[in-house]
Amino acid sequence: MSGAPGKPPGDGVTITIRLNGEERRVPGGLSLQSLLPAIGFQPRLVVVEFNGEILPRERWGAQPVVESDALEVVTIVGGGS
Repeated sequence: MSGAPGKPPGDGVTITIRLNGEERRVPGGLSLQSLLPAIGFQPRLVVVEFNGEILPRERWGAQPVVESDALEVVTIVGGGS
């Protein structure tokens, strides 16, 4: 679902979603799987609450992101002693 080189991802339109509690304009026409890298997240390093529900990773590719959706994206941090 990526666009041509130099062209933003999505279908050329933008939508407004709520991302981590703040309104944000993002490319429209993308699945959750495609949107995450487009807005700066590495999908393998995050957990996503989508409209109030923790969305299993295997559903991200089929989940469209549309106007007014609410996403809480939490980055997983490794490490320890």
